[in-house]
Amino acid sequence: MTAASATGWPSAATAAGEPAGGVQPHPVPRPVAPVNAEIAATHSAAYKTLPQVVVGVDVEELMTIHTASDADALRPQLVAKVWKDTGALPTGLPTVTRDIGVPTELPTFTGVRRYDRLEVAMRFGYVATVYVLEPTRSTHRRVAFYHNGHGEPLDTMQRVAQGLLDHGYTVLLFAMPFYHWNPKTLQDPNDASVQLQPSHNDLPQWESASYSPLALFLEPLAVAMNHVQTTYRPSSVQMIGLSGGGWATTVYPALDTRITRSYPTAGSLPFFVRPGSPKPSPTRGDWEQRKDMQPGFYGLADFPDFYALAAVGRNRRQLQILNRFDECCFNGVGHRSYEAAVRQRVAVIGADAVSNESNGHWELLEDATHGEHTISPYALSVILWDLDVHCAHLP
Repeated sequence: MTAASATGWPSAATAAGEPAGGVQPHPVPRPVAPVNAEIAATHSAAYKTLPQVVVGVDVEELMTIHTASDADALRPQLVAKVWKDTGALPTGLPTVTRDIGVPTELPTFTGVRRYDRLEVAMRFGYVATVYVLEPTRSTHRRVAFYHNGHGEPLDTMQRVAQGLLDHGYTVLLFAMPFYHWNPKTLQDPNDASVQLQPSHNDLPQWESASYSPLALFLEPLAVAMNHVQTTYRPSSVQMIGLSGGGWATTVYPALDTRITRSYPTAGSLPFFVRPGSPKPSPTRGDWEQRKDMQPGFYGLADFPDFYALAAVGRNRRQLQILNRFDECCFNGVGHRSYEAAVRQRVAVIGADAVSNESNGHWELLEDATHGEHTISPYALSVILWDLDVHCAHLP
């Protein structure tokens, strides 16, 4: 199945020729869309002008990585804050149940050849579930992760995953701890016979010198990645996430370079920008997002460094997507204060390492076409276009 037949976007594989760097020219330009004037008219100037709190902040000085060597040194330090006992990404594999039929927890998809279930067992009796959707037809070996957030409706998941399936991607579906199909309980840290029903903000009681509850969020991704590498030997692995899943799509690719391209949506802002986000003001984020709750982790790096870590490396890219009029969070235009600095830093690191433009790229898409907390049809069209362009040369 070609991209054109599934989505209306012509496939880059149909383009003639292939320039240096392995990226083929695309027969159609990147999708663009105007600001939704009707929605813009219902929002205050705070959604349209740079907040005062970001004026004068030197983002270049805020970032700690300046070279490829800096990135290589910072990444394992962050990994060690998540997996305190080993100091490394997990090497284990999930329990796999193949061909489980159509899971009742998922929305309806078409073009699925088979559903598999992965189970990732972690500390305190927690077993996370990941669903694998194999496309009926595909002409490549590419895989995509989709990560939902704090219980958002599954319509965004359905729209994004269906677009990926139509493009021939094997798709893995992730949910945050305690949401959707994942367990709602966790063993009491002081008595394994007792099951507690915590929120994310209750997780500090599980923190210890040898364990970080951040592993509950990130270990399923690492273990699923091990399965993907062993089972599919993919030519590339992409990751897309919304809200809390957007946070995961920011942090995990920063820790694991096996994620090739990432598209975090409505999931984060640097700490200095959050007081200027119009709604809520200030935007703090949940436990896993907060520096006051994670001083060791975020003391090593602010989010501009996470963005750069997720983007640097051979053929790696990140496109951060933020909804200007998002009804939930991470909205407004404060991101304009750091966009150019992060993009330039990634370009410099890439040039410093190999002097090749495909050795890392970062950019930001400000979506002003709607007022929802979602990955909009427009944003999805840009994601699929970007994948089509930059993965066209991969088997």
